[in-house]
Amino acid sequence: MISVMEGGAYLVGGREVIPEGPQALAEIKSKTGKETTKEASRQQTIAYNILKEHNTSDNMDKLKIKFDKLTSHDITFVGIIQTARASGLEKFPVPYVLTNCHNSLCAVGGTINEDDHMFGLSCAKKYGGVYVPPHQAVIHQYAREMLAGGGKMILGSDSHTRYGALGTMAMGEGGPELVKQLLNQTYDINMPGVVGIYLTGEPVKGVGPQDVALAIIGEVFASGYVKNKVMEFVGPGVSALSADFRIGIDVMTTETTCLSSIWRTDDVIKEFYGIHGRKDEYKELNPGEIAYYDGMITIDLSAVRPMIAMPFHPSNTYTIEELNENLMDILDDVEKKAAVSLDGAVEFTLKNKVRDGKLLVDQGIIAGCAGGGFENICAAADIMKGAYTGSDGFTLSVYPASMPVYMELIKNGCAAVLLETGAVIKTAFCGPCFGAGDTPANNAFSIRHSTRNFPNREGSKLQNGQISSVALMDARSIAATAANKGILTAATEFDGPIHKYQYHFDANIYANRVFDSKGVADSSVEIQFGPNIKDWPAMTQLPENLVLRVVSEIHDPVTTTDELIPSGETSSYRSNPLGLAEFTLSRKDPAYVGLAKDIQTAQKAVMEGKCPLEVKPELKDVMDVIRKSYPETGEGNVGFGSTIFAVKPGDGSAREQAASCQKVLGGWANIANEYATKRYRSNLINWGMLPFLIEEGELPFKNKDYLFFPGIRKAVEEKADEIKAYKVSDELEEFSLKLGELTDEERQIILKGCLINYNRV
Repeated sequence: MISVMEGGAYLVGGREVIPEGPQALAEIKSKTGKETTKEASRQQTIAYNILKEHNTSDNMDKLKIKFDKLTSHDITFVGIIQTARASGLEKFPVPYVLTNCHNSLCAVGGTINEDDHMFGLSCAKKYGGVYVPPHQAVIHQYAREMLAGGGKMILGSDSHTRYGALGTMAMGEGGPELVKQLLNQTYDINMPGVVGIYLTGEPVKGVGPQDVALAIIGEVFASGYVKNKVMEFVGPGVSALSADFRIGIDVMTTETTCLSSIWRTDDVIKEFYGIHGRKDEYKELNPGEIAYYDGMITIDLSAVRPMIAMPFHPSNTYTIEELNENLMDILDDVEKKAAVSLDGAVEFTLKNKVRDGKLLVDQGIIAGCAGGGFENICAAADIMKGAYTGSDGFTLSVYPASMPVYMELIKNGCAAVLLETGAVIKTAFCGPCFGAGDTPANNAFSIRHSTRNFPNREGSKLQNGQISSVALMDARSIAATAANKGILTAATEFDGPIHKYQYHFDANIYANRVFDSKGVADSSVEIQFGPNIKDWPAMTQLPENLVLRVVSEIHDPVTTTDELIPSGETSSYRSNPLGLAEFTLSRKDPAYVGLAKDIQTAQKAVMEGKCPLEVKPELKDVMDVIRKSYPETGEGNVGFGSTIFAVKPGDGSAREQAASCQKVLGGWANIANEYATKRYRSNLINWGMLPFLIEEGELPFKNKDYLFFPGIRKAVEEKADEIKAYKVSDELEEFSLKLGELTDEERQIILKGCLINYNRV
């Protein structure tokens, strides 16, 4: 089904893969009559040429990217615009779309959600942006329909910003990276590696895009094969897939931890743009005749079978057939893995869901940027036609990804078919994907065509003794399961027809409801602030020396951003930095906030010109030990704060709050064996936090220990390879850390204390 090459490979003529090796170039010459080099062939990928067109530096190894368009949703755009305003924003220099799809129910926090929506509308008017009201479209569907363009680049503040299937290289990053674009700065990265995804064959009936995506994720996530690289989809199998099918695979590439994605384009994508009234945005994209890829994954689409990603990660994958055949063994393995993620906070089992040797599911959801596409829902309707969900505990909810999709489902009758089965159809909303909608009952098991199934991602609260869980599946198999009244069923068992429906896009829906400034700013507009929208607190520059207390120690193999700052109803406080910070690590380490605020009192004293040892007396003993070896350390040259250790933090969401919430509570650093994603590390840096790296093995410190970093400011300024640090006990116990590669701009941001300070004159 899937084969992963150990080394690089050449793609010749778009159809023949030649593994890298001593004879590869000679073989290529014999086939094509042309001589080439690896370096020349690297420049023949689609990704390389799009990056080259958007690079503003004269060095293709050190890129400085300017994006064509930006997009955000209502968890992130308030913080982004507030940061940009504090840094001198006067006008959006490129099209910036503000969608409202995460907090559109206005169910928690009184007026908070709608206050933020009105903030967004007034800012779109004042600075020249686009405002998409609640329920009209989820962020990525609107971008597909209205923003994407062949050869273009889009930056979004949501991690699933992926429009590669439409020929658009898109990236999801934390808010500060969008702030840089709004201030006419650049997105600075090393030239990423490019991995070819070579597709052959075509999917069998009952297999959908989520099945292909989960198969890829399960194959490559653990090894990091595509981490921070671009996935480039090529090969004859691409043409066997509809636009919706490609989009459904593409959006899930985020879960591989790749940087971005891009696909070759053809008449299928040309038709997509034509349907949406934007035929001029189409551009045919293909790799050059001889293109070199840093890795190659080959996929026989005809061999893919319905997949399921069991709790609590999209990479925990099995075929549904394999799960059903080895049910108790796999469930036992799932529970063992869950014990690590849940850290004993609650009891968790799925074995009690087994009835007569079958796995009984409590809930089905087809939603959002992954599941809410037109073809997914039409296929689900065909599979469920004439069946019923039943009157027991099982429920099925369907969320079309945009109002135009919803309208077409009404016109072609698929909506009526689904409603007759007992399913509920709702408006465009991302809530089920991040825990703000359709939270299952305690101990319930939900199957979802959505993007993630991390612990508590569905909305349960460990701190309240709750646990429910999610498995990821394709809409087709969710429908087959629903038709079987909740008994887990692969869609390949469905023997009826699954039709191909023609899609018609109604542009009037957006024309009559979406505010589009056409890029014209109106400085006379007053921004509408709700009482929950607060400015960022003052942040100081990096001091000469640092005393940090370790306030959380996490040894899970991977720590998600949802564990660092929970999603769900906590996002109602997203526009209030201090209010949101109260939830930091609340589901993973409830003691964190209290410990962080406790040591932060010392830094606040420094900022107020008071003696930190008076507000935090235990620091006197710490400073006495430090001054034995560093007698000059003291008033005016030392800062105090907190740090956390995590093995591999930052998998998942691009939300900057995973870092900013630590910062506003006095965090100065993270210490990790590695960072799960570039975007989380970038978030740390943009909030002035030191992204320390420490070798795997026994830690030289433990939770609640004090650490001393002498000359840390000088070390950052002088680009020191090794950072000297000490654990403070009866003596100073030395150990070393690294910061990893930092651009000159990133160093300055850290030295200034955060991106806001960096941009202030």
